[in-house]
Amino acid sequence: MVASDSFAEFLGEQLAALGHISFRRMFGKTGVFCDGLMFGMVTENTLYFRVDDDNRATFKEAEAYPPLNYSKQGASIDLSFWRAPEGLFDEPDQLIAWARAALAAASRIAAKRQRPAPKRKAKSKSPAS
Repeated sequence: MVASDSFAEFLGEQLAALGHISFRRMFGKTGVFCDGLMFGMVTENTLYFRVDDDNRATFKEAEAYPPLNYSKQGASIDLSFWRAPEGLFDEPDQLIAWARAALAAASRIAAKRQRPAPKRKAKSKSPAS
């Protein structure tokens, strides 16, 4: 289920210190973007932040909740988005700190995807005899 308009508006206000916050519906959920980079996702008015190997320790508290996932061919596929603890909404500075860590993870992931593939050396043809 996508984010309600009121929840999206609330998040936009809370996360405005990061940059231009926008939302896009995708796959039955809502992607949360900062300056065009997706660092969060909302489902059923619950915020999930992007997690990678570099910021996993920062998000240790979020480990108590299952990561965002979906089912595919009977198997559960975990996504790299962990639920933000409810208490963060009572502490705006902490919410921004977590959001910055998620944004940094999103930036690293995007950079890995944009790396050009290594060039392959052309095979030399042996001269015909």
